[in-house]
Amino acid sequence: MKFQKDTSFFTGRIKSIAFAVKGAFKLITTEHSVMAQFSIAILMTIAGFYFGISKTEWLFQIFSIGLVLSIEGLNTAVEKIADFIHPDYHEKIGFIKDIAAGAVFFAALTAILIGALIYVPILFFN
Repeated sequence: MKFQKDTSFFTGRIKSIAFAVKGAFKLITTEHSVMAQFSIAILMTIAGFYFGISKTEWLFQIFSIGLVLSIEGLNTAVEKIADFIHPDYHEKIGFIKDIAAGAVFFAALTAILIGALIYVPILFFN
């Protein structure tokens, strides 16, 4: 069966959204690193409601959560493609995967710093 591209603007966007939701669901339900990050995101969201953080703090927290989950998803995609192309260990594939993991590290470090800026004053100075 040949894949038929949807050229209609509206139905094409609906299909794109459906694929994106399907991909997000696959990430959350199959990838352990994303499960862990998603669990932390839920805990931080609960903490935000519990401590009544400001709108600006919500903005930074939501941005941080989105950043980490997005980069984690891209890292997973890079790893899956690399493993598909070269299933056995290869030094260059390992280098590529390390770089993708490094991007997750930077996003996670940013989120940790933002979380600390929001919650350390609430927990220790109020």
